[in-house]
Amino acid sequence: MTSRATIACLGAGRMGRGIAVAFAYAGHMVTMIDIKARSAEDFARLEADALGEVRKTFASLAKLGLLTEADVDPLIARVSVVPASQSDAALSDAGIVFEGVPEIVELKRDVLGAASKQVGPDTIIASTTSTILVDDLSGAIVNPRRFLNVHWLNPAYLIPLVEVSPGKATDPGIIKEVKALLEGIGKVPVVCAATPGFIVPRIQALAMNEAARMVEEGVASAEDIDKAIRFGFGFRYAVLGLLEFIDWGGGDILYYASRYLEGALGSDRYRAPEVISRNMHEGRIGLRTGAGFLDYSGMDVDAYRTKRLQAMVDLLRHFDLARPPVLDRN
Repeated sequence: MTSRATIACLGAGRMGRGIAVAFAYAGHMVTMIDIKARSAEDFARLEADALGEVRKTFASLAKLGLLTEADVDPLIARVSVVPASQSDAALSDAGIVFEGVPEIVELKRDVLGAASKQVGPDTIIASTTSTILVDDLSGAIVNPRRFLNVHWLNPAYLIPLVEVSPGKATDPGIIKEVKALLEGIGKVPVVCAATPGFIVPRIQALAMNEAARMVEEGVASAEDIDKAIRFGFGFRYAVLGLLEFIDWGGGDILYYASRYLEGALGSDRYRAPEVISRNMHEGRIGLRTGAGFLDYSGMDVDAYRTKRLQAMVDLLRHFDLARPPVLDRN
């Protein structure tokens, strides 16, 4: 795949529009393909709505300082919308096709299956589904070795992370190509197994449900819970990953804290997984033993800590929460 591969999006809805902005911003030509047979008038309305939203998004990015107002027209010129009747030409020219239709298995299978018959032999096809496993869709694809899930987080044009989930038939070389393409437009791809919820939605669902449960139980107000997330939970994890944070404090702390919460709150949802106790028994506690979930051997731990703390100080400044020391001067 070339560094400026042509991008095709199956569907001109929210996901297709977000992906179009991300790739057009990075220099790619993007075609959004309407998957429904519509009258000329109905298609014209869809086209105007899709391109209007793309223009509005670029204009908002200009206001945020990521581009100038003069850049908007050249960027939007890279994006087009075509009716279903013109899908053959759009798909045959595409280096990669992103499917972004509603989360209905049979609809996705129908759309993907039809598209896989129209693309070129070297075209990669990716579903952007957040819920359906790649192997539940790959049976509809003519060439499943060039098919995988590529899950974007909304807004797709801003959030760096993209979850790449290959299926049993996916060629490992395709994973490398997709990662390189995403990295080329400034994204941060991660590879995960074909499992329900991928990485972020699975962790996110637990956290969101627990937050809602605390409101239900009267633990705190919604406003205070969200404040705790922004300035505590989220603040730390913008710098340290979850597993890195376990290592930072020590896996033994999580083990004992989990046991206490499980008993005090009477729920096994707080029970630590077996890997936590196994790491403890193997001496993989974290930073202080040189290994935990991550390997710190040979690392200058003091320099590593300083770098992470510097990032937290930068966040304090971003939130206008950094304060000078109070000194009593006579």
